[in-house]
Amino acid sequence: MRVPFGNVKSFAAAAALLAAAVVVPAAAPAASASAAATPPQVYGAWQCGNDACTWATVRDMTDFDQANHWLVDRGDGRPSVNLVVLSFVNPLTLLNGTTNSGNTDGVPVGMNQAVVDYFTSHGIRVMLSIGGITYTDDWNTALAQNATLLGQKAAALASQLGVGIEIDYEQSSGPNTTGLQAFIDAYRAAHPYDASGADPTARLTIDVAAGDRWLIDLDQYATAHWLTPGNPVLDYANAMVPSKQPSASGAESNWQEHLDGKPNYSPAIPPLAPAKFTGSLYIAEGSQVRPECTDFPSSVTNATGSWTQGAAPAGAGTTNGLLGYMFWAAERPSTRGVTTTPPDSCEGGVGAGATAFDIPLPMPALRQN
Repeated sequence: MRVPFGNVKSFAAAAALLAAAVVVPAAAPAASASAAATPPQVYGAWQCGNDACTWATVRDMTDFDQANHWLVDRGDGRPSVNLVVLSFVNPLTLLNGTTNSGNTDGVPVGMNQAVVDYFTSHGIRVMLSIGGITYTDDWNTALAQNATLLGQKAAALASQLGVGIEIDYEQSSGPNTTGLQAFIDAYRAAHPYDASGADPTARLTIDVAAGDRWLIDLDQYATAHWLTPGNPVLDYANAMVPSKQPSASGAESNWQEHLDGKPNYSPAIPPLAPAKFTGSLYIAEGSQVRPECTDFPSSVTNATGSWTQGAAPAGAGTTNGLLGYMFWAAERPSTRGVTTTPPDSCEGGVGAGATAFDIPLPMPALRQN
């Protein structure tokens, strides 16, 4: 999530703010042994480029391939993921169409067609993430200034590059949901909801916290208004990473909160259908390489695999299993700490998981219920 990366989505300053919000998990309810398992459909990575998520330089594509080849080749020629989310676009810079040393017409210069084509040529879907915790104030300013125009500009950017858009708006209290509704309405006017998944520009998602206890107002509104199986507006949500890598039981407990909702809150957070969200884990965090990156058998991904595939609806939806996994984050998500570049690339973690879960490539039409 991004503190969730994008809860921190890798910015150290946010970790301190979020530490107080980390959920201390109780034992997570086990999925029924008899529940039908549903393999992941979404298996993706946020991608931060080589400059801690600013994408402020045009990449040499030979260098880019060397740093990121594991994403398109798990070692046998098949991609390790079926989705890459380029992170982040500043919403206010996009609204204002800013051109400076790092942006052209409001878009980071490194998020160009060559990078998009690098992934799509291998059957990997591409999205752009607008926001991240660093740009929360800019989200607020942009939504107040002209939310409809921001949605129109996001839709035009999606058309230009042939990508989807992720909303990463991390206002922890009092988010401008009226403005965000106008943003979404404007985007959907250009790119209507497409259950088939055939149109990449129609893919519009949102980030929520790891569980229901942070980003509460946004979580409540999104679950009630945009993520209902009967009348979907957004394709799905990503339950972002917490402030540090959770244990398997901690991750499952956080994700179970989304399934259950919070009926005791006012307003209540409704249950979220398993098919309407992904769970997220770190692949680059701190000073040590994580099993999520290099050692799938000992990873939290592997330990939660049975649970995520069998997680049952608890008031919303009809099919078992979360939609899939997202990983924070490829290449260099922070100016300090480990990366996913060689020799610490993630074929043995994320890539091995793609084989173990038999991840579909390209991404198929997503479950709707």
